[in-house]
Amino acid sequence: MELFETKFRDSMSSKVPLLNRITYYIVNRKGKQMRPMFVFLCAKLLNNGEVNERTYRGASVIELIHTATLVHDDVVDDSNKRRGFFSINALWKNKIAVLVGDYFLSKGMLLCIHHQDFDLLKIISVSVREIVEGELLQLDKARRLDITEDVYYEIIRQKTATLIASCCSLGACSVKPDSPEVETFRKFGELCGMAFQIKDDLFDYGEEKIGKPTGIDIKEQKMTLPLIHVLNNCSNDKKKWLINSIKNHNTDKKRVKEVIAFVKEHGGLDYAVSKMLSFKEQALHLLEDFPPSSYRNSLELMVNYVVERKK
Repeated sequence: MELFETKFRDSMSSKVPLLNRITYYIVNRKGKQMRPMFVFLCAKLLNNGEVNERTYRGASVIELIHTATLVHDDVVDDSNKRRGFFSINALWKNKIAVLVGDYFLSKGMLLCIHHQDFDLLKIISVSVREIVEGELLQLDKARRLDITEDVYYEIIRQKTATLIASCCSLGACSVKPDSPEVETFRKFGELCGMAFQIKDDLFDYGEEKIGKPTGIDIKEQKMTLPLIHVLNNCSNDKKKWLINSIKNHNTDKKRVKEVIAFVKEHGGLDYAVSKMLSFKEQALHLLEDFPPSSYRNSLELMVNYVVERKK
């Protein structure tokens, strides 16, 4: 990871001082770096603990694309904070933030093209397309609040799971191109990503301080699994009350608290937890086909961390 950070920083460099200043700000406020870890661990599991330059490039591409999506997300959501720090749009305004996101996106693509890693480029390009489709699908459904459980899974598969799926398939593809394991690890990453997003949705109903206030998804009219389950299983009167609360009273803190309490009382959280654990178990099951090793153990720890993390 230390060597990766050096290579990643180099991959972000520019001749424009403003870009370098912003890049420096981003790199020094990095998050959990789960995604590059997935790239390296999947490659090592498949290749007897060995990684190569393609693996480092795959990890760098993922971080560049992920950073681009976060910068653009903050503009779309009009968010002033990211991981407890000011977002790029808060410090440098929307215009610069959009351009910076575009720059990271193009840097990621060019890193693959420059080294003729077209197989890696295809994997990441599919993810970029799906992330945008997922965001637009969510925005469309939020306007009408007619989301089903199946549509919710499709949204989170595209918005969140596709990038973690790319991490794992990039790791596999970097050491064993054209092997069936590339698809196996894509599926593994997708299952981890589904569990990861459901865990994120559960935080909205929690008491713990995680860097964003509870009830924020309700305020933004985001239909998450606990709420969808309760909507589909309560009386028509309660359903009307819930939809009215989300559509017309989503800025009323008291009403939002009442919605959260109703969802908790009617098994929304328990149902979401059971689905999250199901995705986790499916992911762990895929690892059973590989011989025991420290890399498999680490991947198992990563999968468990996804559902047990506190923020």
